[in-house]
Amino acid sequence: MAAKGKMRKPKILDLFCCQGGAGLGYSLAGFDVVGVDIVPQPKYPFEFHCADALSFDLSEFDAIHASPPCQAHTRARKLQGNTHVDLIGVTRDKLVASGKPFVIENVPGAPLQNPIELCGLMFGLNFYRHRLFELNFKCKIPVHPLHTKPLAKMGRPPKDDEILQFVGHFSGVSRGRKELNTPWMSQYGMAQCVPPAYTEYIGKQLRAHIVCAESAPENTSEARFTAANKCMACTS
Repeated sequence: MAAKGKMRKPKILDLFCCQGGAGLGYSLAGFDVVGVDIVPQPKYPFEFHCADALSFDLSEFDAIHASPPCQAHTRARKLQGNTHVDLIGVTRDKLVASGKPFVIENVPGAPLQNPIELCGLMFGLNFYRHRLFELNFKCKIPVHPLHTKPLAKMGRPPKDDEILQFVGHFSGVSRGRKELNTPWMSQYGMAQCVPPAYTEYIGKQLRAHIVCAESAPENTSEARFTAANKCMACTS
């Protein structure tokens, strides 16, 4: 139990974690983070389990984040045709069945339900990287500034006034690590990662929801989510 006057540190599971961009954001928001990926991730900066995300036990966690593979939904793959399996539906079923607050992240065009969209410009960062987030709790959305800066050209170092693109074998890796706040990541990791600023923003609101849910007088899932979604602290 947390000491009197101190907020308990909740535990979040980071499914399909890759090199830990999403996990860093949740850590900065005050969570203990545990990552799971079917591929070994030696660069992951938190506790890691090499396992199948769809069969991993969710019972000990306060919340779940999942980033199912996005290849089935990227614009390039749709243009070229692809045979990648869509894991969003089965992931959602698993998270809903857990009865826990959850986040599912993917690229624009993915079949998420009532998602919010985040962009680097919302957080004063020098990249767009639009990502969708399906949540089963309330979350405010930042103002989305207009896109006025030019995109960096692929194949050459980005200019100071250009927006970074983290796609494939992009140039400007050292600058990208600084912009993303992921100094440990490889070029491939950055091309795949969820920017930590996005999950830090969501994570702070998620943590407030968990605190509100734990204050519900009835210890049922329905009572906890009702209390959390009515709590003014969660949406202020």
